Amino acid sequence: MVTRPDSNKARAIRHRRVRGKISGTPQRPRLNVFRSTKHIYAQLIDDVNGVTLAAASSLEKDFEGTGGNKEAARKVGQLIAKKAAEKGITDVVFDRGGYLYHGRVMELAEGAREGGLKF
Repeated sequence: MVTRPDSNKARAIRHRRVRGKISGTPQRPRLNVFRSTKHIYAQLIDDVNGVTLAAASSLEKDFEGTGGNKEAARKVGQLIAKKAAEKGITDVVFDRGGYLYHGRVMELAEGAREGGLKF
């Protein structure tokens, strides 16, 4: 019998390993990324106080288009950068959430950089 590895479980293990090394502060929050098959989500998290400072996703009302492609990921990155700028945040720590830095995750990061975030 051939057993298929659980890719989401492996991603969660990678994510926990990365989270042991990085942490967000009020001055430099963590930019967390979660991607599903249909949508992509980003959050700015202050791990010291345990609060989410800003969030953006492809599910928002003013978001146009589908959420499961690179163009949508870039728009979400620009949207999170805009929300961060409103709160006076310019520097972040990027948390790719155990995903490869490729495709939609990379597009979100590039969109955030275009919007003015530094990481």
